[in-house]
Amino acid sequence: MGKKLALYFVRHGQTYLNKNLRMQGWADTPLTPEGIEIVQASGRGLADTEFVAAYCSDLHRTIATAELILKENKHAYGLTLEPREEFRETFFGSFEGELGDVAWNKIAKANGYATQQDLFDHADVRETMNGTKKADPTGDAEDFMTFWTRVEQGFLHVINRHREEGGNILIVAHGNTIRNIVHELEPSIKETFVLDNASVTVLAYENGLFKVERLNDTSHFIKE
Repeated sequence: MGKKLALYFVRHGQTYLNKNLRMQGWADTPLTPEGIEIVQASGRGLADTEFVAAYCSDLHRTIATAELILKENKHAYGLTLEPREEFRETFFGSFEGELGDVAWNKIAKANGYATQQDLFDHADVRETMNGTKKADPTGDAEDFMTFWTRVEQGFLHVINRHREEGGNILIVAHGNTIRNIVHELEPSIKETFVLDNASVTVLAYENGLFKVERLNDTSHFIKE
């Protein structure tokens, strides 16, 4: 029987596309100075947490976030960060980089909703992702099954690799990625919850069962 495994999911720090309220999936921009500062505050709050492994998506914003967190950690010497494309954010196709309000209103209307708020109020994550692909003139946007199949492969890779030894695992990823993992494993938690930049969500795995121990936690942030 394996030991307890605690998956520390951290959302990346604020980027320039975040700051300017633009769609950001596979599109990538650097962390803002404010984004770097809040990631460092989160890292200082996790400084005493000993990680046995560290993963992130292969996008720059998560790699930069993970490196900043590990730099603050007292036990990270010799720990190798492993970027994996499976942990990427949803791909929004031709909507990448578009103003969020513009993109979501186009997606809403293409799917029979009057406004983006109507879409958010009535469509679940599957319908929203499938509707995004439907509304994308290029057809490049990910639908839900494409997204989830990809993310699930990365998640199972981590679980299978570490479930026998247990310990704390750092996974720096994205809002939709983390939300959907949490919702799929604990459906009572709706996938519409908001994740703050650099927040921590801890998903524990023990005796074949998953339990959310922390959700969108920023209480550990330590300012300089």
